[in-house]
Amino acid sequence: MAHNFDLVIIGGGILGTSLAYFLSHLNKSKQIAVIEQAHDVAFHTSGRNTGKVHAPYLYNPEKKKMFAKAAYHGYDMWKIYSKLKDLPFKEDGVIEVSRDKKGTKVLEKYLKWGKENGLQDEEINLLSKSELNKIEPEIKCDAALQVYRDASTDYSVLTKSLMKDSKQNGIKFLLDTKVTDLKNREGKWKIILNHEHEIFSNFIINAAGGESIDIAHKVDIAKNLTDVHFRGEYWKAPKEYNNLTKTSVYSVPEFPDYPFLDPHWIIRVDGTCEIGPNAVPVFSPYGYKRSENIKEFVPKMLEMLGSGARKAIFDKQFQELAINEIQSSMSKSAMIDRVKKFLPKIDADKITEKGTAGIRSSVIDEKGKFVPDVVLIDDSMSFHILNYNSPGATGALPFSAHIINRLNENGFFRNESPDSQCGPWKFSDIIEKIST
Repeated sequence: MAHNFDLVIIGGGILGTSLAYFLSHLNKSKQIAVIEQAHDVAFHTSGRNTGKVHAPYLYNPEKKKMFAKAAYHGYDMWKIYSKLKDLPFKEDGVIEVSRDKKGTKVLEKYLKWGKENGLQDEEINLLSKSELNKIEPEIKCDAALQVYRDASTDYSVLTKSLMKDSKQNGIKFLLDTKVTDLKNREGKWKIILNHEHEIFSNFIINAAGGESIDIAHKVDIAKNLTDVHFRGEYWKAPKEYNNLTKTSVYSVPEFPDYPFLDPHWIIRVDGTCEIGPNAVPVFSPYGYKRSENIKEFVPKMLEMLGSGARKAIFDKQFQELAINEIQSSMSKSAMIDRVKKFLPKIDADKITEKGTAGIRSSVIDEKGKFVPDVVLIDDSMSFHILNYNSPGATGALPFSAHIINRLNENGFFRNESPDSQCGPWKFSDIIEKIST
């Protein structure tokens, strides 16, 4: 294995692997590596989510224009890629419900945003209670947004396919490998791996997901930001519920300024159904088990108390919400009852098997506020992608192309062939779509 690289991507989630995919087509002779501490790509958040390919109706087009565009075009790109590779992609739509008039006003706003973000009239519409009842008689609500341009997939499978393509084009994937230190040595990065090995790189892209803030802090970037972690848990529904609804059902979040989304009714790409996720505060991006959270409790609390997160954790509303989420983790009924508000036929006693939990990391600024959008920070030798959350997986392909184009245009990392054919797409065509 080469020890000197032109570029190293830290993080083998769906974003890091999408970056590798495009870079592998645009740079045939450059040495590029992806470092991932797990034993496979998409092992954490990228492979532990709802599996939905989201339509961009939740995103304010004035504040999240790029994210909304990435989600819109990401839908088509994943559809094309899945068909090309014979991978799972089911166009099954989604229904977002409101339980009261206040929530219905939010749905009206989502309808407006969705159309401003590119959704056509036939792809999204607002239904009254009676109109929805004709389609989905088991759902109880005040109104509902029916979205057709929404799909189900398995992002773990998609990411592994991207890795395979990237490796065929010469990208090195260093799995079971953790970045334990980074040092700038005379215009080159010295990257320490697993406390003992070292490699060198001219440029790094930090796409480390739950550890992206920690990586940034190692090189004195984004010191004004910190992160908090939330474990999203799922319960698997028995087969008798597989035909309860035709599509997945979401509900309008009660507290949109916080990362506490009410659990959904999820129909996965294989037809199985689950309830989730909640958002339980944990102390590590790998806090699936109690032992990991105990180990990281003291250092994480000290970090939070010394940052803007201190204001968030002492906020009364945040504390109340966090307690509710913890209760939903300790009590199956407490979590399932939240879904029963719009699907009353569900019986918690019949649901006995837990699904796979995932962890989402949210960034907090120095004022103690949750940062609502992705944070992009660059300098001459590194690029950092922080707070890359939902609809991150949906928009990973076009968003990665946008990042690579930005680095090329700003002179941070020049591509050898900036307009190559990248699988089924011409790179310039992707850039044109997300730039207009």
